[in-house]
Amino acid sequence: MSETKSRGRFVWHDLMTTNPVQAVEFYSKVIGWGTAEWQGPVPYTMWTNNTVPIGGIMQLPKDADAPPHWLAYISSPDVDATVKQAVNLGAKTLVAPQDIPSVGRFAVLHDPQGASFAVFTRAPRSQGAEAAPAPGEFSWHELATHDQPAAFRFYEALFGWHKTSAMDMGEMGVYQMYGRHDTPLGGMYNRPAQMPGPPAWLHYVMVDDVPRAVEATKANGGQIVNGPLEVPGGDWIATGTDPQGAMFAVHAKKKGSE
Repeated sequence: MSETKSRGRFVWHDLMTTNPVQAVEFYSKVIGWGTAEWQGPVPYTMWTNNTVPIGGIMQLPKDADAPPHWLAYISSPDVDATVKQAVNLGAKTLVAPQDIPSVGRFAVLHDPQGASFAVFTRAPRSQGAEAAPAPGEFSWHELATHDQPAAFRFYEALFGWHKTSAMDMGEMGVYQMYGRHDTPLGGMYNRPAQMPGPPAWLHYVMVDDVPRAVEATKANGGQIVNGPLEVPGGDWIATGTDPQGAMFAVHAKKKGSE
């Protein structure tokens, strides 16, 4: 798949954490992921789902101006051009474009409202598949922000995302869902005043059973922030934090829809 055709796909997810060893133990029990060591110039542990790499885990620097968090990488045909466009639209560069030998090129940004994300261009010989998410894969990407319409326009310009359906959440405003081509990707909404922290992305992982993942989260040092609950359409979700405080969510399809 060419990078032009894959523009706007979520292709990789890194966990930035203060305790990689504990985090590996936690997610292996809650999600069922394995790990593998990347044979590159610097040490790097990858998350694997049924032996397929889907992301990585990194030590959060002690001087980092951020708590433990998940960082998603979004495909771009030209990282440098995307960074330039993003900055012109009000974004801030956190990590300037740089190469990962034999893998690709990436950069890390804050969007105009302050949510962090990364852009990534694969090396010519690297592969990437696109299909409906299976258990253990990331299935939904949700942005809580200060100005949902402005945030959507920003990402639409960068990645070509389009609006799909929307849901009125009353005082919280509209929950705007978005996608690329025929693939749903996630939703965006205005964060309520009582929600702590700055604007941020929340990434959902597909599981077979949300209540089981909730119990595993609580049994292994995590906390549940919301759920489990059924959402319109019959799917189930829950949101939690891992033992180091990184937010994550789990998602199970409506029974009978697999």
